Amino acid sequence: MEKAVIAGKEEDMGLLEEEFIKFMGRFDAHPFEIAVNDKKYLIGEGEPAFSVKFHRIPPVNELLTSTSIVLGEAYMNGDIEIEGSLYQVLNLFLGQMGKFSTDQKKLKKLIFTSGSKKNQKKEVSSHYDIGNDFYKLWLDSSLSYSCGYFKKDTDTLYEAQCNKVDRTLEKLHLEEGMSLCDIGCGWGFLLIQAAKRYKVHGVGITLSEEQKKEFERRIREEHLEAYLRVELLDYRDLSTLGQQFDRIVSVGMIEHVGRQNYEEFMKCVKEALKPGGIFLLHYISALREYPGDAWIKKYIFPGGVIPSLREIINIAADMRFYTLDVESWRRHYNKTLLHWNDNFQKHRDEVVAMFDEKFARMWELYLCACAATFMNGIIDLHQILFTNDVNNELPMTRWY
Repeated sequence: MEKAVIAGKEEDMGLLEEEFIKFMGRFDAHPFEIAVNDKKYLIGEGEPAFSVKFHRIPPVNELLTSTSIVLGEAYMNGDIEIEGSLYQVLNLFLGQMGKFSTDQKKLKKLIFTSGSKKNQKKEVSSHYDIGNDFYKLWLDSSLSYSCGYFKKDTDTLYEAQCNKVDRTLEKLHLEEGMSLCDIGCGWGFLLIQAAKRYKVHGVGITLSEEQKKEFERRIREEHLEAYLRVELLDYRDLSTLGQQFDRIVSVGMIEHVGRQNYEEFMKCVKEALKPGGIFLLHYISALREYPGDAWIKKYIFPGGVIPSLREIINIAADMRFYTLDVESWRRHYNKTLLHWNDNFQKHRDEVVAMFDEKFARMWELYLCACAATFMNGIIDLHQILFTNDVNNELPMTRWY
């Protein structure tokens, strides 16, 4: 094996190859082997933990513009060949995402998109309206597309999603006859369970026509028409529902509104929530404020931005939301994603038949990369429980 000496002279390599190996040398936390043009190079010191073969060398100027997009596209196009588990490789490699390069000026239109209603509906539809049949292939039967909660190591994905809903509803401290609004209701499992168990009257809002259609079918199937309805509605139009709710929940939705709209989102929630009412916010979070990953924005979640925990807490405090409880589910999301990827791999041929090989590689990269970033603490998952101003009527201890 030829060792790539990062600071020294390189021999028997073309200029492109030399620059590429030099760039990749920054990712030396875990030694790994790069195979390119029938040569092998060791990045880092020690026995290589994994091996990556490049069938095409990406130009360094493109890697400097967006390391994430270039490497992501290389995998999608089959220009990168991974030896062994994609998740295990990414779990070692993505802990170094702080060393990725992103030219925010060149990628301004991609990274900082419009927060208008029209554009955000387009962005949401691009992900969630791929087709219900696609999501049914690899989600569990509840069609829950958010973090599950694993009480036991042996919990199935479906059990973990039921645990998640149970825990969330318990935190909301529901009583029969209450009103509950789910902002970003998905395919409706949480509201269905709330109506069946607590006999609450629920309204779900979504920007996805496919989700609305499936949720309405499930309402009819469960004979819950007297309790539930779903509206194709932007959160900024909550006032058009003409009511204030006893409880509001939002699971995995605020990540789509954009940093410029966090205050507006919280303001709309406050106006739609009765004084003393409970609001549970469940969302992917970050330690610091960051505009988001360029590859994810280009291919998976256009316009998606992950809020930090502190900025949401600060905004809430300014609006007199009282914080009752904050809980991290980071490792639960890692496990949820690994379950999704296992299901995805079992149905991979069907995904390729629905779309193509490039699409399948894109989605397995997305699922494995997200699992790795949760495991490395690059992102987190938090549930925050708020009351709208002071509520002295709730139990004084955690009731779940």
